[in-house]
Amino acid sequence: MRQLSGYRFRRQQPIGKYVVDFVCMEGRVAIEIDGGQHVEHVVYDAQRTKYLKSEGYRILRFWNNDVLQNIEGVKTEIWRVLNTPPPP
Repeated sequence: MRQLSGYRFRRQQPIGKYVVDFVCMEGRVAIEIDGGQHVEHVVYDAQRTKYLKSEGYRILRFWNNDVLQNIEGVKTEIWRVLNTPPPP
């Protein structure tokens, strides 16, 4: 994913000690694409989400199946979040 409605995304971007699948720096949105292995990493994912939020990022998580079978729905949700002001 390089662009969505003018927003630019970076892939496999380090943020602190974590690496996110995709990030839009200008919109402060981190996107994670999760497979079945993430069910086993609930505690780690919660810590990571807490850290990213503390750094001002909004986190979106999508299952692999969503990306493969409903990419338009995924794009719509990303666009919606990017065009919603972050909470103060």
